[in-house]
Formats: sequence, structure tokens, C-alpha cells
Amino acid sequence: MWGKQMLEIDGSYGEGGGQLVRTAIALSAVTGKEIRITNIRKNRPNPGLKQQHLKALETAARICKARISGLFPGSTELSFAPVEIEGGKYNIDIGTAGSITLLLQCIMPALPFAKEEVELTVIGGTDVAWSPTMDYLQHVTFRALERLGYSGSATLKEHGYYPKGGGKISAYFKPCRLRGFHFLKEEEQIKGISHASNLPAHVPLRQSEAASTRLMEAGYPSQIETQSFEAFSTGSGITLWTGYIGGSALGERGLPAEKVGKHAADEIIPELKAGASVDIHLADQLIPYMALAGNSSYTVRELSLHATTNIWVTEQFLDVKFRIEKKEGLFEVSVG
Repeated sequence: MWGKQMLEIDGSYGEGGGQLVRTAIALSAVTGKEIRITNIRKNRPNPGLKQQHLKALETAARICKARISGLFPGSTELSFAPVEIEGGKYNIDIGTAGSITLLLQCIMPALPFAKEEVELTVIGGTDVAWSPTMDYLQHVTFRALERLGYSGSATLKEHGYYPKGGGKISAYFKPCRLRGFHFLKEEEQIKGISHASNLPAHVPLRQSEAASTRLMEAGYPSQIETQSFEAFSTGSGITLWTGYIGGSALGERGLPAEKVGKHAADEIIPELKAGASVDIHLADQLIPYMALAGNSSYTVRELSLHATTNIWVTEQFLDVKFRIEKKEGLFEVSVG
């Protein structure tokens, strides 16, 4: 699209994790620029690519017919040469409890530029540590992307928890033209979903009640749905959201359900109190889309290393410059 040339990306820059690789791959697909990424996850305890990264990169390569090398566990260098972004149907099995939402992050920025619709069925983890939950993706991320003209949706078919995974989603994306949007704070009642699989029905109920109580103490009424079911893997979690702000927590063996609920509430309360338009997690997810759409902005209470790293990667590919200003205790991030 913008002419072919090899772009070298230092994978250890800034936050230096998997997100840098995912954003670079997606923008390589959009721009048609061949890339080589070195020092992948260099400063992590186990450097290089993990299974969930491999599946995401493999999927991206399939969708844009890319030549890819360095695709093996522990690889610290890869090259990626995209051809064109195809449409079509794809079935992907991550094979572990690897995060489905992080796999989607690797391809979603490229899909507005596909030749036709893209339909995905993905099996893996829907509620796993260090990644957005599927409920967050559905109710926060997609809601925000819609404002930028993005056309995509995902349906959660079955939850999948660590370590067994086995969660399932279907997702559908249409080619579309992105447009700029200035995010403002949206005041709505907090909604949520508290869920548990293969556990007593009181578990999601206790998570929900603890979150609801904590939110009410902070002055925020909420409406939290509870779900109890039997699935392939055992686990629990809770996701809360309002506008472009969310919070979540996952259950783990030995952790009381009440603590899980409180953790989710404690994640969203500081975001609400700050009065920013987006939360700190959405802030980094939006960067490539805002750059592709142009003329967009948001406010956030804190600019994470994830966000500044994503800004740096995005600016390597696109002829854009992000501006960051401190205004009334918030960071305003704008482009175009």
C-alpha cells in the first residue's frame, strides 16, 4: 500500500513484550512493509516467542499470505513479508489456554483493509492472566473501535480458563473505512458479568456481591449478571465496564470469591474517579487504530509503558505523530 521496504524493529524497545510484536505484524500487513523484529521479549525471564505468540503470527501470516521466518518457540528474531490481506473463514486452535484476545490483537488492526469479510473461530483461553478478558473485548474494546468506524464483533461460545483452555469464540469482521473520533467520558451505570465453570453456583454470586458492595461504597451503583455453567475447563472471573472503562479479575485456587470481586472493583474505581475518557488498558489498544483513522484523541489517568511502546511502534510504520499533553491531572493523547 505504501511501497515495500525492509523495516528493522528492536523488539526490546520500551515495554519489550509480545504487544510490540503484535502491533508491528498488524501494521506490516496494512502497509505492506516487510519487517524484521530482533531481540523479541529479550528482557523476559523466558525470552523469545511463546506458543500463543506463534499461533497469532501464524494466523496473521495466513490472512495476508505472508512469508514468515523465525516461527518457533523461544525464537528472538523473525521476519515477515506480507502480500495482501485476504478475507475468508479461518479456524484456529491455540492448543493451550493461550489468550484468544491477544491473538485477535495481532490481526484486528489489519482487517478493515481486507479484500472481503473475515470470519474466525478460535479455541483457547478467554479468561487468562495478563490479557483482556473476552467480556472486556466485547463490551469495552469493540464499543470504542465502533466509534472509529471499525466493523467487527465477537461472540463468546464457551469460556476457557488456565491451564486447560478450551474456550471458544466466533468473530466476524468487515472491510471498513476508519474515521477519527475524540473520546469523551461516558457516564453510565456500571454493568458486569461474574461467571464460574464447574464450581458451586454460589461462587459467581459471591464474586458479584463483593464487587457490587465495593462499588456502592465508592458511590457507583452496578448491575452484575451471574453465570454458572459446566465447561471444558474449571475457573471463574468477573468483568465490569461502563463507557470506555473496564476492570476484571480472575479466580484462582485458594483465592476466596469475595477477593476476586473486590479486585475487579478496585481495578475500575480509580479509573472512574480520575474522570478520564478511557482506561489505561484501552489506552494502549487504541493507538494503532487512532493512527490509521487520524484526527482522534482521548484522556487517560496514566500513560502506561505499553501505551508509549505502542505509540513508538506505530510511528515506525505510519506517517503520523502522536501528541501527549498533561491536562488537569490527566494525559491527553491525540493524533492527526
